[in-house]
Amino acid sequence: MAAPNSAQRRACWDARDKFWKCLDVNDDNTAACEQFQKDFQASCPAQWVNYFNKRRDFLKYKEKLQSEGFEPTDQSSKL
Repeated sequence: MAAPNSAQRRACWDARDKFWKCLDVNDDNTAACEQFQKDFQASCPAQWVNYFNKRRDFLKYKEKLQSEGFEPTDQSSKL
């Protein structure tokens, strides 16, 4: 597979941003953002979609840690 050109990358990032914005507005309800998700998946290579989905999960997790703090479980002290 050939690497996406500049216009294709821009279209992918734009579709990703619209999908993520929809998820933010709809409290991560993917059913409400189905069309944006389809556009995102159609505009980006599958590897990029996987990467961006993992990246969003990580950013949400990081944001949660920063706002709520880290509380170790009882299991972590046994390690």
